[in-house]
Amino acid sequence: MKLSFNQIITATMVLFAVIDILGSIPIIIDLRKKVGHIQSEKASIISALIMIVFLFVGEGILKMVGIDISSFAVAGSFIIFFLALEMILGITLFKDDEPEAASVVPLAFPLIAGAGSLTSILSLRAEFQTINIVIAIIINMIFVYGVLKSSRRIERFIGKAGIGVIRKVFGIILLAIAVKLFATNVKDLL
Repeated sequence: MKLSFNQIITATMVLFAVIDILGSIPIIIDLRKKVGHIQSEKASIISALIMIVFLFVGEGILKMVGIDISSFAVAGSFIIFFLALEMILGITLFKDDEPEAASVVPLAFPLIAGAGSLTSILSLRAEFQTINIVIAIIINMIFVYGVLKSSRRIERFIGKAGIGVIRKVFGIILLAIAVKLFATNVKDLL
């Protein structure tokens, strides 16, 4: 295992783009309104653990249960698609009877450590040293934690009207990501 600054930076940027925590701010604010409080620490730690464990055993687990990476990505695209519909249409599709679980579902998984992130991690693993990917995951989770922790301040700064606009715009972006993830991976299934 060899530390490489270039690999760490590249992996960090790839994961940052895929996780897109800044684009998820409207979803985070919505979740906080639904459940009252988001456990930033718990969501960040669980997301990091999911990604690191998946880095080491993900492909093996998927193969063991007979699921290929493309099927996994297509399933993740549906979840992202429905989250996007909630944002664009202002409807509630995701309903959880246990408010505390919102830190884990849908925040830690699939929003932060979702199909896109996990698929990217498997792709990075083919090219980069494992230690560099782990460091990139940790860097991203520190940033995610900061965004989750300051979501109330971000909401106050942007305002209610701003949140509405951002929510619709990022809903469309999230919808586009879902469609792209689906289109890229459904070819492999057919």
